[in-house]
Amino acid sequence: MTASRIYSRSPFPAFRPCSTALLLLLLFHVTLQTSAQERTDQDSLSVLQNKRANRAALSSALLPGAGQIMNKKYWKLPILYGGLGALVYFAGTNQQYYKDYKSAYAARIDTDPLTVDAYPRLSASDLQVRKDYYRRNRDLCYILGGVVYILNIVDAYVDSQLRDFDVSDQLSLSIRPGLLDSRQAVPAAGFRFTLTIP
Repeated sequence: MTASRIYSRSPFPAFRPCSTALLLLLLFHVTLQTSAQERTDQDSLSVLQNKRANRAALSSALLPGAGQIMNKKYWKLPILYGGLGALVYFAGTNQQYYKDYKSAYAARIDTDPLTVDAYPRLSASDLQVRKDYYRRNRDLCYILGGVVYILNIVDAYVDSQLRDFDVSDQLSLSIRPGLLDSRQAVPAAGFRFTLTIP
């Protein structure tokens, strides 16, 4: 009889459990839409970061340093062009010495006694050693130039990806002395590293 009194007070007694279920369903739907919107915002930010990073890498591939300009890291340009300029200079110098010693070695080992080379005091084996030395140095300069070129592209890409990375004051690393658990009965003294990420 008490139950009939409770239901009799409500104008719509049959709809009370359904309305609760509808309200919960509506809240669940709003929560899903909010989380989907947050995921969409994060995905669009990620897509924007990837497009920006790809554009910076492509710019650095076409013109070394262009990606650093897009990322507004102008201080890297003198380092990049100084390194590339030094490698081009040393590659050219080593190429010239290589050509000189190569022609002198070729003149020394031919059978014609009338050919004279520019290094009469050096033996044929000395000329060959120097020729190989400068060829190796020239090739090393070319390889290092390629490495600097690739590092230029990678730097532009990574720098563009990390442009929006959180480096606020809330990130902290603390080092404190502490006792470390060990397998022996006596604990060992050491340091505890604590990285706090909000």
